[in-house]
Amino acid sequence: MHLPDYLAPFRPRLLSAMAGYTRERFARDAGAGLTVGIVALPLAMAFAIASGLKPEAGIWTAIIAGALIALLGGSAVQIGGPAGAFIVIVYGILERYGLANLLISTACAGVLLFLLGFFRLGTLVRYVPVSIVVGFTNGIAVLIVLSQIKDLLGLQIPKMPADFFSQIHAISAHMDSVNLYALGVGLACLLGLFAWPRLFDTRQREGGGFTARLLKLVQAVEGVPLKRATRMASRMPGPIVALVTLTAFAWFLKLPLETIGTRFGGIPRALPVFALPDFSWETVRLLLAPTITIALLGAVESLLCARVADQVSGLPRHDPNQELMAQGVANFVVPFFGGMPATGTIARTVTNVRSGATSPVSGLVHSITLVVVVLAAAPLAVHVPLAVLAGILLYVAWNMGEWREFARLRQASSHYRLIMLGTFLLTVIFDLTVALQVGLILACVLFVRRMSTLFQVVEVSRTTGSASFQLYGSLFFGAVAKLDPILSAVESAPQGLVVRLDLQSLQSLDTSGLDVLEQLRKAIVLRGGRLVLAGLNAQPRTAMERSGFLEKVESL
Repeated sequence: MHLPDYLAPFRPRLLSAMAGYTRERFARDAGAGLTVGIVALPLAMAFAIASGLKPEAGIWTAIIAGALIALLGGSAVQIGGPAGAFIVIVYGILERYGLANLLISTACAGVLLFLLGFFRLGTLVRYVPVSIVVGFTNGIAVLIVLSQIKDLLGLQIPKMPADFFSQIHAISAHMDSVNLYALGVGLACLLGLFAWPRLFDTRQREGGGFTARLLKLVQAVEGVPLKRATRMASRMPGPIVALVTLTAFAWFLKLPLETIGTRFGGIPRALPVFALPDFSWETVRLLLAPTITIALLGAVESLLCARVADQVSGLPRHDPNQELMAQGVANFVVPFFGGMPATGTIARTVTNVRSGATSPVSGLVHSITLVVVVLAAAPLAVHVPLAVLAGILLYVAWNMGEWREFARLRQASSHYRLIMLGTFLLTVIFDLTVALQVGLILACVLFVRRMSTLFQVVEVSRTTGSASFQLYGSLFFGAVAKLDPILSAVESAPQGLVVRLDLQSLQSLDTSGLDVLEQLRKAIVLRGGRLVLAGLNAQPRTAMERSGFLEKVESL
């Protein structure tokens, strides 16, 4: 299938995936989509509630954005939707600018993402240093944990503030209102999620403990072989198991817990309505900072997720520019249905791959599954305790953070430690926008400093009438001061000095480097001497020819 020429940059992976598509592949994609759709339901609700929105905002974002990213994306198996990384960002924007402006920021970020992909700038996202990514990821994870303490403990806080210190103050001021039932249910959810994957460890299955007895019970009730019973149980998503069992437990015992019903009145059992938020260019100008934050975080998260999907699936490598265009379309559309920012989601994508997905069809089935579940089971959602969703989000935050990086800081360079810890602390104490801005500036400054240390000037020989130097590395604006020894040698030498520069080890040259070489040439000529260049490499030679500098000196 070929697209018109004017859509040449637009190549969704779904088109190539449909070539030779078989019934067997559809069965695998349908099974994977069904599984990941069930997994996505509690996460979508939890992300929306934690962001200060109604649960349906997360659900419809997962449905609409998930379908659009699957249809238009550049990855074969990536699942799109609301993500934990956006919780802190969305909550902060909501508190500062309001819901209408959050929707406008998300739509504008969608336009920005699409343009990044359309103009083939997707690879620029890879230039964000790993230290910054690790720093803000761990910082967001800490903030997610802090934001969920209220519901985990059942604290009677009317509205949680957005900033770090105010949240700590609000929590400490209301510690006398702890609900032990909420704490018990939340901790049971959290511990259950950690334990669930380990229940089906081979060594435990072969033993005689609780896991073995549980599987034998499944075998007896269902009348299926033990291996099949193990396989069936292991495929049940932990969040769904926790959500269903603990909700039923709390409802049956009539525990005094805050639920989705008591806080939000439930989930609408109907499709979302298209609505345009109030829009003006003046508003867009004021929302520049949150728009860039949403776009940058969405780009980084989606492309990181796509790279993970490539590694675990073994399928053809994703197209980063096409993926950004799909993310842009999704983020532009979902605000008109009351949705929140969307991006690629690593946990759901990995679940999709491990469930057997082979193409974007699984992402479409995931969205359809969510629609069916929501329309059929929306009345039951009113009974879901918020403490259970808090437990799920604490588990997500734990898996989201790269905590081992803190232990590895001893082996890391001072630059890496400074950038990572700086980004982490700025994310926690201030916000992600400040952390990214300062982190990128700091990374650039440290990079310039490191590159300048790699540039060296070595004096090879010096006589009464000549001096020879060898240059190593890159001569750019951060390293020009290292040519001062040559200038000093010229100023203290007698008239007619011949200066020879061996540039065989000079790899690159910028305009600042050219400018200081021109100053050196003028100083030598002024004293009746000559500048001779030897061993020019391709890039420095091209730069000198383009500027006309090469015509003014002798070259060997």
